Amino acid sequence: MPASKRSLFLTGIGTLVTCDPERGSGPLGEVHDAAVLCEGDRVVFAGPQSEAPRTFSEEPLTLDLDGHIVTPGLIDCHTHIVYAGDRLDDYEARLRGESYTTISGAGGGILSTVRATRAASDEVLVNLAERRAERLAAHGVTTIEVKSGYGLDVDQELRLLEVIKRTDRRTIADLVPTFLGAHSLPVEARRSEAGRRAYIDSVVHEMLPQVVERKLARFCDVFIDDGAFRLDEGRRVLEAAKDLGLSLKVHAEQITHTGASALAAELGAVSAEHLEKATDHDLRALATAGTVAVLLPGAALFLRDWHPRAERFRDAGVVMAVATDFNPGTSPTAHLPLMAQIAVLHSGLTLEEGLLAITRHAAQALGLQAERGSIRAGMKADLALFRCKDPRELLYEIGANPCAGIVKSGRYHRVEAARTARIRPGS
Repeated sequence: MPASKRSLFLTGIGTLVTCDPERGSGPLGEVHDAAVLCEGDRVVFAGPQSEAPRTFSEEPLTLDLDGHIVTPGLIDCHTHIVYAGDRLDDYEARLRGESYTTISGAGGGILSTVRATRAASDEVLVNLAERRAERLAAHGVTTIEVKSGYGLDVDQELRLLEVIKRTDRRTIADLVPTFLGAHSLPVEARRSEAGRRAYIDSVVHEMLPQVVERKLARFCDVFIDDGAFRLDEGRRVLEAAKDLGLSLKVHAEQITHTGASALAAELGAVSAEHLEKATDHDLRALATAGTVAVLLPGAALFLRDWHPRAERFRDAGVVMAVATDFNPGTSPTAHLPLMAQIAVLHSGLTLEEGLLAITRHAAQALGLQAERGSIRAGMKADLALFRCKDPRELLYEIGANPCAGIVKSGRYHRVEAARTARIRPGS
């Protein structure tokens, strides 16, 4: 059978979580005693097993899931996995009571990661990013947004985007690249207003045109906050990116309230991310614009900050996604389901909202909802298989990983994490 026509038949699914309420019961569109048929990289049937095809043009690979759960492949819509080094010194300093902005101002924070990343070879960065992507995939993640932002000059930022491109060819999960040249000011730009202007000029007139010409990114992101970029600077970068055809994302209202979320809404950004300090007015603006709110509970937990309350977003009509924010300084985690669980426990998402936040709504935060994040005929055959019987279990046991496998573009990949560990006595 040609590779493009390979088929996979999943049977014995106890609960198929389609994340499409039109396809099944409840907000998650649950179908019990279900089956899924994939041909090539697409789903061609998803529904009750009693209605599944009984004859096939070619015999598919058939897997009996013994009553366990299938969900859409999980989507991590905000990560920074291309970096070298660690931030252990920053972590210890915060535990002593130093603030994020104080550490950053003293040369720690993002700048310490920039130094380590600039010093690392391309191959080292690719290997590190590949391992991190594999850790995410082991939790059921099949699509990962990846930002640059630890280069902070023309050559280095372009290099990091090329590293993302190379890593994408070596990983099971798809990597979605985002240009984040406006992540932080490099050392040389912090000495004067002229230095700030020169760096923004470089982002707008040198980095962005080359990113677009070389087709290295789908999105442009800007970190607008205390110690990062001012609102007017962020506007300039985002407007230039939009004019060049990039879609927009914004790090907004994490440390202080800056007006960045309102700017994201005004410019039609696909998402605004963090939002710990967002006002009700900001949330109404995001809802009106259709901009997804990406909550990053790992960062709030790690920085011991407050968690935004889900009811405010819900009441405003804002779609909520959740991501890991996987980075060395403020959210060093590859456990996306755990992040959804923290959002449930600390922000007040319902269990259904928590699962939608890492599937359907995360796809929306990447503009990919037409082909990912839910399960129905015609969608990309990206699935996660979990060794449990009740979907609520996915966000129940703290730190557990019941993922038994993923299906990526119609191909099955086994994950060993769900197997119960056994410790045997030594000889």
